[in-house]
Amino acid sequence: MGKAKHLIVISEDAMVYEDLETLRTLPAFGSIWDKIAMVKRVRSVYPTITYPNHTAMRTGCYCGKHGVINNEQTILGEVSSNWEFFNSSVKVEDIFDAAKKAGYTTAGVFWPVTGNHKSIDYLVDEYWPQNPEQTTEECFAESGSSPEVIEKIIKPNKHFVEGRHRKHPWADQFVFGCACDIIREFKPNLLMIHPANVDGYRHQTGVYSAKVTHGLHECDLWLSDILKAVKDAGLEDDTNIFVISDHGQINITRSISINAVFADRGLINVDKDGNIVDYTAMIKSTGASAQVYLKNPDCKEDYDKTLAVLNSLVEDGVYGISRVYTAEEAREEEGLYGKFSFVIETDGYTSFTNDWRRPYVRPIDPSDYKFGHGTHGHMPDLGPQPTLIAFGPDIKVGAVVERRPIVDEAPTYAKILGVEMPDADGKAIDEILL
Repeated sequence: MGKAKHLIVISEDAMVYEDLETLRTLPAFGSIWDKIAMVKRVRSVYPTITYPNHTAMRTGCYCGKHGVINNEQTILGEVSSNWEFFNSSVKVEDIFDAAKKAGYTTAGVFWPVTGNHKSIDYLVDEYWPQNPEQTTEECFAESGSSPEVIEKIIKPNKHFVEGRHRKHPWADQFVFGCACDIIREFKPNLLMIHPANVDGYRHQTGVYSAKVTHGLHECDLWLSDILKAVKDAGLEDDTNIFVISDHGQINITRSISINAVFADRGLINVDKDGNIVDYTAMIKSTGASAQVYLKNPDCKEDYDKTLAVLNSLVEDGVYGISRVYTAEEAREEEGLYGKFSFVIETDGYTSFTNDWRRPYVRPIDPSDYKFGHGTHGHMPDLGPQPTLIAFGPDIKVGAVVERRPIVDEAPTYAKILGVEMPDADGKAIDEILL
């Protein structure tokens, strides 16, 4: 167990190693730069989207084992589906469970897939009103915030999000306002925070842009808020802080409706009004990759027919697919498994839609993260990579590690807190710990 009894994890969604050159010049990050250890480039899980990776970051498990394989629920025949907001989707215990069993107090602010998590004492799930009539208080009560958290934490900060859904930077100001109030009011032993402004700006404007640089300046302001809250709470000498990230992004130029191709190739049957009547195979998009589901996965004829179509799309070279993974290959190579039969991977320029209607090719659409100028979901080794920095009483100042898998993060937190995570696939990053 480490020396400090408090741990704060800030996941700056879509922050990459190259961003550190800017961050280190800014006031808050600059103030801690001579105290940090670093993993330069972290290898995400596949697909490189937010919810699968944030679940890996707290469980230490690859996607097949932890059970969250998409941001969205896997409901076929929908252009878009509700997201995996709730912890009931997670099949293994996580760092919150381990900390709670050890008698620690826990908190989470907008950490994905934590809705109604019984091991988080002070919970503000990444969730938003599900209809126009639902209030902010009702929304967070539905996702597991206690009456005390609603009264003391959410109400004083709700003006940042009311009427804005999830718009940056106001949603992120809500996240940090809640986090700072939790630190001062409750002093939890474990606090995990997830802002997403950098991710949002990359979707809107591309991987590198003036808007993204502006977002890094916002991150610096919010880190200064956290540092002040820690000091105000009297925890300055008793807190380890990690600033991490879940994935990078790549610039794309188009999206393609593979389901529309399937419909033209006889794998999806639609009526005269364009409604799905039946299907042999259908994709569920994960952005720059997609999972292919068979209605009858045990039917060899359907399997072979679908694989032949997919291979022909790769060979044609115009459908945005660079590789087709069988379910067995995805499991063996990336620890990704579920009820799908294949996974298709981007050519580096293309994202995939769930739509089964023409046109095949669609332009950039920044209103949806999958189809913005920058996106993700691609193979973990493609594009700029996420990063990790840490500082505090249990961190080895100046330690630098070139590369580690993202599943090593939760075991590192467990080692600092002196708790066990027997289900984890990863192992602690001992090189950065004292």
